[in-house]
Amino acid sequence: MASTTTPIRRGRRDDEFTAERRVYEPHKIGLPPIIPYVRELWRRRDFAREMAKTTLQSLHYNTAFGQLWLVLNPVMLAVIYFVLVDILRGGIHRPDFFAHLLAGIFAYHLVADAVRQAVRSVTGGGRLILNTAFPRALLPLSAVITSFMRFLPTIAVFVPVAVAEQLPFGWHLLWVLPLILLLLIMAAGLSMLVAAAQVYFRDLKNFLPYVLRIALYASPILYFADQVPHGYTFLLKANPLAGVLTAWSQVLISGQAPTHQALAYSLGWTSVVFLGGSLFFVSREREFAVRL
Repeated sequence: MASTTTPIRRGRRDDEFTAERRVYEPHKIGLPPIIPYVRELWRRRDFAREMAKTTLQSLHYNTAFGQLWLVLNPVMLAVIYFVLVDILRGGIHRPDFFAHLLAGIFAYHLVADAVRQAVRSVTGGGRLILNTAFPRALLPLSAVITSFMRFLPTIAVFVPVAVAEQLPFGWHLLWVLPLILLLLIMAAGLSMLVAAAQVYFRDLKNFLPYVLRIALYASPILYFADQVPHGYTFLLKANPLAGVLTAWSQVLISGQAPTHQALAYSLGWTSVVFLGGSLFFVSREREFAVRL
């Protein structure tokens, strides 16, 4: 925000306060110098971590019951969907379907929880934004850190399920690490996108749950990607999460490295979402203070 100082002439009544008046005007939309911005973002990374810790404490993450509830919520959701799909299919499903469903919901929640928290990160940080100079991208990125910390306990839940269903175990599981990284980058791009959009469209937070629910149904979570009829495969191509979730299931459930097609869609959509979301956020963050 740019500020101009205009002197005020004294009239018959003495001004008991300042003799200067500051007029704040919005910056023009545009990107700041990227390299200094990223350098400052990295220098203040502890700020995002501390915000994430504060959020987790408010969710009672540091208590046993708090961690248990964070895991039980997606597990119960997976059980409900398993029963629903099992009824609709007349009890006909692959033996490893529950493991696929559970793994998919855990991965989906990693992204969805970050987006749900990030949508209010800018509009909810009014005083902080007005009174403190820092890269505003730290606000939605702290939501991604929070979501990742909530995701970690789900690994302990999935392991016994994988053992019980005798899922393949081998070197292919190393693919889990880059896939989690892709999920985090995807979450960061979407979080910055919705956080900036919420400044301009205040009803977005009310509309967002419906979008996330549609994304859940359109992703290969309640079904396997190879079970989608040919006429509906365009949904997998148009869904940013479909590629990485397909690769996720191929590694954890099928016991193989991701196919080239799944990796291509994963990398392509992740790059588009992250670059689009981050550039949209950074190019407009200097006028956030005027719109809050």
